[in-house]
Amino acid sequence: MNASSLDQIDRAILRALQHDAAQSQRELAETVGLSQNACWRRLKILQDSGLIAGQTLRLNAPQIGLGLTVFVMVRTRHHSRDWLAIFRREVMNIPHVIDFYRIAGDYDYMLKIVAEDMNAFDQIYQRLTAKVELETVTSYITMEAIANARDLPV
Repeated sequence: MNASSLDQIDRAILRALQHDAAQSQRELAETVGLSQNACWRRLKILQDSGLIAGQTLRLNAPQIGLGLTVFVMVRTRHHSRDWLAIFRREVMNIPHVIDFYRIAGDYDYMLKIVAEDMNAFDQIYQRLTAKVELETVTSYITMEAIANARDLPV
C-alpha cells in the first residue's frame, strides 16, 4: 500500500489517529463510520504497509522544563562517509537534539534543539562543537512556536 492507493476512509483513519492516537478502536471506528472489525482490518493494513510508522505522545516542552528551542545550522568542509558517520553518531548521542536534517542550500545540516535555558543550550553547543570539526555553526533562538509538530496533510 502507498499514498496513491489510499481511499477516503484510509485517509480519515490517518487524520483521526494523528489528532489522537490514544483513542479506542471503537471511537476510531465511530469517527470514520466503520464497524470496529472493518476499522481494525484497515488499521492493520496501514500499519503492516509502513504508512503508520508508530505511535508517540507529544509533550508540552515548556511545561516539562524545556522552554528554549534553537535551530542550529551547520556548514562543513567535510563530506566523507567517515566524517558523516562520526557527525551523525555525535549528534544522535545528544538527547536534546529532537530533529536532525541534511539540507540543501547555504548550510549542510539543520538541528532542532530543546533546552532548559540558554546556559543549558550553551553546554549542548559546546559538546557538539568539541566532538566534530565544523566550518560554521549558526544558532537561531526561537521566540514563539506558532505551529509546532502539526499533523501531516493526509
